[in-house]
Amino acid sequence: MLHRQHSIGKVAMNIRPSAMTTAACLALATLSMPVLADGVPGARSAKHSASQHRAAPMTTAARKPNDSGVTVQYRVDATPQIGRGTPVVLQFDGVTGADGASVRLSADPGLTISGRDTLALPAGKRTTATVTVVSDRDGLAYLNVFVTQGSAMSAISIPIQTGTAAPVLKSNGELKSTPDGENIISMPVK
Repeated sequence: MLHRQHSIGKVAMNIRPSAMTTAACLALATLSMPVLADGVPGARSAKHSASQHRAAPMTTAARKPNDSGVTVQYRVDATPQIGRGTPVVLQFDGVTGADGASVRLSADPGLTISGRDTLALPAGKRTTATVTVVSDRDGLAYLNVFVTQGSAMSAISIPIQTGTAAPVLKSNGELKSTPDGENIISMPVK
């Protein structure tokens, strides 16, 4: 065993590597070797990021006190592109009605739903469905989800941002300044 003696000021210190420390260092070195051995870090990183994308967390939609009672979670599984299908994963919990619940989907202008636009949710079960939407232009559009259970209804809007175009608000009013210098938009009464 290696034995070293160092002198710090008037105190002598003995540093002896223990068998446990040596074994730990060898184990760490051995465990890290396979990571470097395949020589394909790009492929390994691509697989890792793809599995992270699939495991992306779901967003829980806000609920109101008088809604349908069904909890809706969603996740957009790809970056929306013009003319390409974008999968949106929907998950429904809390269906308690004997007749279950129903879902109706609609899309804002600029967004098309590919496939069915209605779903039936059985009582007492978590239901997961994937809906594909297709954007026909850059900008922000919404996939609207209407859940009905009994006589109550919930409405959830899922944002689908295609490209980097910022949403533009249209105004029928005129921009004016107040005497204090604050800008306001004067709108005509309809």
